[in-house]
Amino acid sequence: MSISPQSTPSRFHLSPNQRLVERSDSNPIPRWRGAKLVPLLISVAIGLIVRFAIPKPAPLSKQAWQLLAIFLTTIAGLVLSPLPIGAWAFVCITITVITKTLPFAAAFAAFTNEVIWLIVASFFFSRGFVKTGLGDRIAMYFVKWLGMSTLGLSYGLVLSEALIAPAMPSSTARAGGIFLPIINSLSLSADSRPKDASAKKLGAYLIQSQLQSAGNSSALFLTAAAQNILCIHLAEELGVKIANPWISWFKVACLPALISLLATPFIVYKIFPPETKKTPEASAMAARKLEQMGPITRNEWLMIGTMLVTVALWISGKALDIASVVAALLGLSILLLLGVLDWDDCLSEKSAWDTLAWFAVLVGMAGQLTALGIISWISNHVANFLKSLSLRWPAAFGILQAVYFIIHYLFASQTAHVGALYSAFLSMLLASKVPGLLAALALAYNTNLFGSLTHYSSGQAAVYYGGGYVELRDVFKVGILMALVNLAIWGLVGTPWWKILGLY
Repeated sequence: MSISPQSTPSRFHLSPNQRLVERSDSNPIPRWRGAKLVPLLISVAIGLIVRFAIPKPAPLSKQAWQLLAIFLTTIAGLVLSPLPIGAWAFVCITITVITKTLPFAAAFAAFTNEVIWLIVASFFFSRGFVKTGLGDRIAMYFVKWLGMSTLGLSYGLVLSEALIAPAMPSSTARAGGIFLPIINSLSLSADSRPKDASAKKLGAYLIQSQLQSAGNSSALFLTAAAQNILCIHLAEELGVKIANPWISWFKVACLPALISLLATPFIVYKIFPPETKKTPEASAMAARKLEQMGPITRNEWLMIGTMLVTVALWISGKALDIASVVAALLGLSILLLLGVLDWDDCLSEKSAWDTLAWFAVLVGMAGQLTALGIISWISNHVANFLKSLSLRWPAAFGILQAVYFIIHYLFASQTAHVGALYSAFLSMLLASKVPGLLAALALAYNTNLFGSLTHYSSGQAAVYYGGGYVELRDVFKVGILMALVNLAIWGLVGTPWWKILGLY
């Protein structure tokens, strides 16, 4: 909220050593701007109860039990949000150092992790797509070719995102930087306005279709979403080595992801139909937009070339002995040297730096929990419980995948969910004798599919809901229906496909 200079003296007072105070006509009313007190107290109480009220299991060290208590406080804060996620992560990692649970070097070791910097670089690439207009151009071509009907228009948008996804590794950036503005323009041209009864003419359907398809676009390619890269890293920490990760990820995901991707716009069209069925003006509008954009610019060509080189290195990096993060940093360096991006673009990408901070904290804590034996202790207990029920590994696999999916109703971030629970669930799957590659990849694909459950379940969900075209009850209704559809497609198609590939 911006405050004009003229209004500031009459309503607000700010001294160097005091918080912002809002005045009324009679008495000043202190306005607390720190952590939300109730979520803070609940989060801290959870950690204190675990640390001091629950007896430490004999196999675990005092250090391990204390770290688990702090980690649970961290996770509670991710769910309850007493502070923004980055600030809360910083507070919790500081507690681990103050209490001597971890030495400073161990607590902050993950800030040099390759995966973290690969994710940060991905935000910068996404900015390049938006800044050059290349993402808009690609989407407009698909709208021009397929946009004569509402269903065709939806397919045009969905397919263009799938094409962009491997080179633009942020589903949130794709949503906010490219597709929401395009959907808004198309909807307004069809007299479909946000926060209005006319939203259901066109805008609400396009939003729902794009949101529900985004999870499959992200699941199709390793580099399509930040959480994918983190999953691979965490799996390797638990001993699941994936040869040639980019190719392996795509090969295992391609059949169920593509079928689900192609089915989603049609199914959403049936369960949440738009009032407008024909959209000839959309194709014409896209043609006009492309004409206004003119020929492909120098920076767009440079962006295309750089991303082709970077994706090629991601695909063939193992053979060339070039790590994924090195390929990403090389691509970013080229964009900076050629002026496609400048350093101010990178500095202003707050999401990248925020992710660097809290992602590193979660990855570091998860790694230390594994090293101290907490993860294996929990997973063995769960695995033994499942064995006591006389369950074979396929049943344990289904139960744990379902629980991992449902728990996401408590999380407002896919990456936070991965950092908090991926290692624990993968360990439980491995302890239940689920084949390692199947367990690691299925859990990772699952991470993408639950991104459209609610309006808060992922960055792209928040972006699309913020567009104002979809009512909250429809977000939850379509979210759970499409979750069941996606899980059914991935189960029915993926299971035999993965058998053919030899995953089990």
